[in-house]
Amino acid sequence: MSEQKQKLPDHYVSIRKRYPSLDSALETLGRAVREGGPLDVKTGHLIQLAAAASIHSEGSVHSHTKRALEEGATPDEIRHAVILLTSTIGYPTAAAALSWVEDVLKHA
Repeated sequence: MSEQKQKLPDHYVSIRKRYPSLDSALETLGRAVREGGPLDVKTGHLIQLAAAASIHSEGSVHSHTKRALEEGATPDEIRHAVILLTSTIGYPTAAAALSWVEDVLKHA
């Protein structure tokens, strides 16, 4: 990841501020599922990236791309996690998700 930390989307930040108990609950849930199984954190983010791509969530694709990079995933691993979805979610959806991944990678 680049020296300059990527800014969180304003809408996401405003929701976190407006609903602090929800934010806390989501943080606790995230920690519990990450720590509750045998997969390492990097693999978890690659799985979450794939799920985000599957539901067409551009913001989540951005977020999990950043997080996967922070956990040591290479750009090629991240791209591969998305392109593997082609036969499952279709080429147009996978291609869109790859474009969202590239949004992050060009600043990494």
